[in-house]
Amino acid sequence: MGSGAWKIEKRDNFLSDSFKDVANVLENGSLSIIVLGASGDLAKKKTFPALFHLFKQGFLNPNEVHIFGYARTKISDDELRSRIRGYLIQGASSNDLDDVTKFLQLIKYVSGSYDGEEGFRLLDKEIAVHEDSKNSADGTSRRLFYLALPPSVYPSVCGMIKNYCMNKSDLGGWTRIVVEKPFGKDLESAEKLSNQIGQLFDESQIYRIDHYLGKELVQNLLVLRFANRFFLPLWNRDNIENVQIVFREDFGTEGRGGYFDEYGIIRDIIQNHLLQVLCLVAMEKPVSLKPEHIRDEKVKVLQSVLPINDDEVVLGQYDGYRDDPTVPDHSNTPTFSTVVLRIHNERWEGVPFILKAGKALNSRKAEIRVQFKDVPGDIFRCKKQGRNEFVIRLQPSEAMYMKLTVKQPGLEMSTVQSELDLSYGQRYQGVTIPEAYERLILDTIKGDQQHFVRRDELKAAWEIFTPLLHRIDNGELKPLPYKPGSRGPAEADALLEKAGYVQTHGYIWIPPTL
Repeated sequence: MGSGAWKIEKRDNFLSDSFKDVANVLENGSLSIIVLGASGDLAKKKTFPALFHLFKQGFLNPNEVHIFGYARTKISDDELRSRIRGYLIQGASSNDLDDVTKFLQLIKYVSGSYDGEEGFRLLDKEIAVHEDSKNSADGTSRRLFYLALPPSVYPSVCGMIKNYCMNKSDLGGWTRIVVEKPFGKDLESAEKLSNQIGQLFDESQIYRIDHYLGKELVQNLLVLRFANRFFLPLWNRDNIENVQIVFREDFGTEGRGGYFDEYGIIRDIIQNHLLQVLCLVAMEKPVSLKPEHIRDEKVKVLQSVLPINDDEVVLGQYDGYRDDPTVPDHSNTPTFSTVVLRIHNERWEGVPFILKAGKALNSRKAEIRVQFKDVPGDIFRCKKQGRNEFVIRLQPSEAMYMKLTVKQPGLEMSTVQSELDLSYGQRYQGVTIPEAYERLILDTIKGDQQHFVRRDELKAAWEIFTPLLHRIDNGELKPLPYKPGSRGPAEADALLEKAGYVQTHGYIWIPPTL
């Protein structure tokens, strides 16, 4: 039995029937995956490891797939493989090492510029050699271009792909491109970039990746909301007091100060990752699970967001940020921000959505915290203990738990805060949660755009934040200093309280141990 057949048998042994159908989509004709920017950090740390894990699970059949790395760096195939290998063997078992070797043999490197005809003609030639070796009929081959590159070169690279590297005809085959954030720096630059790429490719060929949409608990949001009866009557302004969507890191810019200073925490995290999560929390039930129906509902949410009030924004910059030699001495770039968004529709009128993100804070986590209103007629006098909350921990220690008030065990009638807890590490022992990039690359091969950002969605997101960002860029709003390892500026907690959030005192959720 050949290695490819063994992989398919191995994969089919543990996949559900529906997932087998997904996998079978990947088994028709040759597939070329081209990673542009192959020598960069994103490709080495995220893209190639994600491809390796898909290969290891049998989703990339070595009899059909070939992977090409393209960059300006002049190195050999073996040099690229050597650079990637270290990122593939981290935490790998001895059984995985054989898979690593087989995977690396699928990779070929092509060197060339990002705006020159010669390099892309050579790349097309190498792809064609692979397709011929797989006996692909004209028009049936598939080409996936992953742009692990800065957005400044997207237009030139997309132009080169369009002119020299497209699938030659359409008989079931395709050419698709994956572009990474940031998609511009404001509405004008995003629209310009969208126009440049949109003149070359149809929207169905463009996959704007936001890796938060590939996270397990984010993908669970639609199931939680629309497949569970008890959430349906509660998920509205009558019962929910406020919603927090939080991203916290316990480290600073870590040598990326120069890059980060161009964008800041709002462009880097809030305008994309957290806003995408907000859409899934707030959207109405789609007509079906078809990608366009889901994305239609997300756009409606974004279009219902009211202009941001400066009084509901707190900016921060941690002490020592400007000590980085790549950061300007008088940088006004925020490393922390709390922003309150308000959705003007029947379901969410009056409910603040609090988006909070920061670097160099006292913990590392990403979570959604839905806080419910107080219980009317508090006969147990337990209001001071805290409100009911539904918390979805996105990372680390994926979990969801419901904070509720229960009787304290014992003879006295006293109350205490506790939780109903679904911690994935405990409930799903032995189940490996895929990395976000694995899911999204697989979706791209399948042609499923549900977890990618559509052009009108991107425009609506920038319309919300561009006025605020311009006021920050012009120096009209200044970040407040805060100590590394703290919660951020004290003014942010004051804003939460003003928005109606009541902090629970004396209760801390502790992930259960196995």
